[in-house]
Formats: sequence, C-alpha cells, structure tokens
Amino acid sequence: MRAAPTILHLDMDAFYASAEQAAKPSLRGKPVVVGGLGPRGVVATASYEARRFGVHSAMPMAQARRLAPNAAYLVPRFTLYRTVSDQVMELLGRLSPLVEPLSLDEAFVDLEAGGTADDTASALEIGRELREAIRAVTGLSGSVGLAGSKMLAKIASEEAKPDGIRLIEPGTERAHLAPMPVRTLPGVGPATADHLRRAGMTTVDDLAEAGEAELVRLLGKAHGAALHRMASGFDDRPVVAERDAKSVSVEDTFDMDLHDRVRVRAEVERLADRCVQRLRGAGRSGRTVVLKVRRYDFSTLTRSETLRGPTDDPAVVREAAARLLEAVDTTGGVRLLGVGVTGLADYTQEDLFAQAAGAREAAALPEDDGARPREDADGREAAADGGPGPQETAEQPAARRWPAGHDVLHEVHGHGWVQGSGVGRVTVRFEEPGATAPGRVRTFRVDDPALRAADPLPLVPDPPDYSSWPASRPKSRSGAGGPGAASRP
Repeated sequence: MRAAPTILHLDMDAFYASAEQAAKPSLRGKPVVVGGLGPRGVVATASYEARRFGVHSAMPMAQARRLAPNAAYLVPRFTLYRTVSDQVMELLGRLSPLVEPLSLDEAFVDLEAGGTADDTASALEIGRELREAIRAVTGLSGSVGLAGSKMLAKIASEEAKPDGIRLIEPGTERAHLAPMPVRTLPGVGPATADHLRRAGMTTVDDLAEAGEAELVRLLGKAHGAALHRMASGFDDRPVVAERDAKSVSVEDTFDMDLHDRVRVRAEVERLADRCVQRLRGAGRSGRTVVLKVRRYDFSTLTRSETLRGPTDDPAVVREAAARLLEAVDTTGGVRLLGVGVTGLADYTQEDLFAQAAGAREAAALPEDDGARPREDADGREAAADGGPGPQETAEQPAARRWPAGHDVLHEVHGHGWVQGSGVGRVTVRFEEPGATAPGRVRTFRVDDPALRAADPLPLVPDPPDYSSWPASRPKSRSGAGGPGAASRP
C-alpha cells in the first residue's frame, strides 16, 4: 500500500461500441451492440444507450435483440480497436515505464515510477490531462481511477464511469470498501459469493469483521487469507510492465453443430493456421499443441500433444491437432473448436522440415487429404467464419463477405459501412468519422464490382501532437485547444 494515490487505472468507456459511434455519425446517441451476430453469438460491448434496455457484455445476442430490437448490431472491427488501443497505450507509456495492459481498453500505470505524480494534487492533475489527451487523440472517453493500490484504483475507475475521474485517498480504503458487495473484490465470483452469502457475509465489511481464520475455514488457506487482506484494504501487488504469455490459442463457436467429420477436420486445420499466425506475430514458438472440443451437449474435452521441440511451423501444428482430433468422438455434433499452443519459447526447432516429416510418418497422414478449407475466388478461406462453403446460397456468402458494420469503398460514392446484407444485396451507408450529419444509404448487388472491402478510417484524422507530453501542454495541429478541452472533471 502506498501513502500517495500514484497507481492509475484507465478503463475506456464502452470501448468497441464507442469506437463504432465515433466512426459512424448516424449511430451517435443511439443504442449500439457489438458482438457475434449468429444464433450463438454473445455481446462483446453495448453502448450506454443500449445498456438502458438491460443489454450488457457476455449476454447472448438473441436475448439482447429481444431487449433492444431497434439497436444497431455490428460485427467487431478489431483492426480499428487495436489501432485506437495502440494510441491510448502510447499515451500511457509517456507517463511511466510501468504500464500493465489488461486488455485493449484497460491498463494500470505506476505514476510514481514515471516521476509524473507523487501526491494527491499531482495525481489528479495527470489523470485529468490523460483524459483530455485520450479524447483529443482518439475522440473517445475513458474513466480514470487513482489510489494507493491496484485493487482500489480499479474500483475507483468503475465508480467514475462514464467519462469521469475518481480518487480514493490512501488511509480510507477500509471505510470505502465496507458497504460494497463481496463481489467487488477480485477473485470473488458467483459461486464464492453464494458460499459466503450462506455463511451470512454479503458485504466487504462482513468479510473484514469475520476474521482471517473464519475465511480460511470457509475458502481454504490461500484464498481465505488473500480475501481477508483485500477486505481490510490491503493490496500490495505491483504494476507489472510485461506479462509473459503462457499460451496462444484461437477458437470458434459455430452457428449450427458440425456433424461432418471432414468439415470438423477442416475447421481444426484452419484454426491451427490462425493460431500459428498469432504465434509468429508474437515472435514465439511452442512445444505443446492443445485441442479443445465442445460437443452438442456442452461437454468440453481438451487433448494435448507435446512435440520434440518448440515450433511455429503451421504444418506441424495442423498435423498434431489432427492427430488429437482422431481421439475425440464427435458423433453427436460439435458446437465449438479451439486450437492452442503452450510451452512458449523465443526460438524454434532447428530441423522443422524433419520434424514435420516425422510427424506425418508417425500419424500415417498423406501430404494433402483434401480436408483443407476451401478458398473463394479472392483466395480467402471460404469457411473463415465457421459458416458454409462458397457453394451455398447467395444469402450466406452475403453475410460472410459483408459483415454488418465493416468498412467498404465504392468507386463512385466513396467510403462507407455495411448496414446489412442478404438475398444477394448489401446495404451501405456512406459516411466518415468527421461528418456532422448521417450519410446517405445505397443498396448494391453483393457482387457489384465497384464495391470492395476497405480499411477503417482514423477516428481523428489529424490529432494534436502529444510527443512532448506530459512535460508541456500539447498544441493542436488544427488550432489551439483542440477536442477534449471541456472533458468532464
């Protein structure tokens, strides 16, 4: 615990949905839901307008549609979200060398380590400046929490939402936590909370008053002791600048259960290729291949195989995953598949070709058994979204080629985004982030040669220069002040 509130927690407000509203003038101030749009999709983020209808993250998309039938439902655009996240993390990196990202839109910062704050006044000032900088550079809002520990800083940022800043003075932690429900504390999920409720403990103060011995009796030594310390306001976890990834994995949930064994094999190989792409993107290799299969009855099986050495060869990972699949009964149907690699290393097996050949020989697999994912005319995987192949009806490729919310470019009308597609048609609204009014809407054939997929446009085309921040106040390239000057304190 620190004597000054120099640990900062930033949490962007409804990040994915806010980014979509900033990019699409016609959606500003309206309910927006981002997530998987299939029958088994779940909500990733809902705008605050959608939350008023009861929509929230991790909710089944079908339930969200019942609660907010008139909301805009969009497929995530992770290219845009990562770009904005990089901008935010770059600003955080200017405050301290100790930045601990928790996700694309959330991070801890040790202000003391960066020399940017050492007391309440300086911490509040840097928190306000950070919020202004984020709004100016990205056009989005973030909530900031400041405290003497990570746990309290995160609680403070949650209390500050949306678009605010909250500071919890060191020394007031116990009193601040006392009336809060037990689930406020890290590590207390629904099952633990229910167990504590049956023991008569519903608030954090109940936990603190119960004593460490009673919590150890109820929850075990490690969990009980840690929970009592947190309930008493103690949290000495440091801000860790780099988290060493223990695994890399990808998985897909299918709109309909897969029964065709050849199709299941093809999906496993496709996932293996995606997993290796992420592995290589991180500059890593791995020694153990893991297969995850969730069957029609929701039973989940995992199988793993450890290779002779670390690898980032897609052929090796594909074949290992295929061998693991052979040991799994998929007769009743498969609703989810996943492929991962663990035992990560910074180097690869030197003789990759020999290893791949050895794996094929051991499994008695041919070089190409025809189970590879099919590709469409553009060379893209036809089943990349877990949907049917290209020889299906026109409606299915329309949904796959033109995901709702994604960017397009028309030779005549310019940049726009997909409002919806089906029955061989795609409807596009032509507007850009900087527009002040909603754009016009046009409908085209899905195979219109003048229409193509495009990259997202920046939310703020010409952001102010923060290269010298926080040493000096930034100056906007387009004029003094810039956006965000009036952000809420």
